[in-house]
Amino acid sequence: MTSKKPPIAIKKYANRRLYHTGTSTYVTLDDLAVMVKRGEDFVVSDAKTGDDITRSVLAQIIFEQEGKSGQNLLPVSFLRQLIGFYGDSMQSLVPTYLEHSIKALTENQQKFRDQFATTFPTFGLTEAQVAKNMDMFRQSLSLFNAFVPGGAGIDPATGEQAAPAPAEPEPAEDIDDLKRELSDLQRRLDKFAGK
Repeated sequence: MTSKKPPIAIKKYANRRLYHTGTSTYVTLDDLAVMVKRGEDFVVSDAKTGDDITRSVLAQIIFEQEGKSGQNLLPVSFLRQLIGFYGDSMQSLVPTYLEHSIKALTENQQKFRDQFATTFPTFGLTEAQVAKNMDMFRQSLSLFNAFVPGGAGIDPATGEQAAPAPAEPEPAEDIDDLKRELSDLQRRLDKFAGK
């Protein structure tokens, strides 16, 4: 019978310092972020009241990570949509949906990494590879369509909410759209390669 280790106790003091009770040292939000990445479970409590403030500390870590250049994971449109669910009748469903979605992404991340490595070995992409990757990216973003009014989804090129797609797009429009997406992707890859 295996026993799960209890979470590490972290205490937050009035001076905003975080104290790791396991190592008897003060830690920073960056230290806690590293612990999360290593899979270490911890609970943060207010040293004075004993209240569990883990959620707000994790949110603060995300806020700080989002503030770092090149670290953005949450598109503005996603944040706006998420804020829109507070107080909405769907609010109770969102946490479970997001938890299952991120769990699926986590379980498949090595598959995505392997696919990326074989698809982008030297960033010398063919148009077919770009189209295939854009389709795969659109399919993964479509997971969030259930929470978008009108089911419009997110435009992968801009990260903004997309207008609903026309029922029967003209072939010429498809080609022009694909050319724009390819151009935008190439611009992003050039910018990424230049870093």
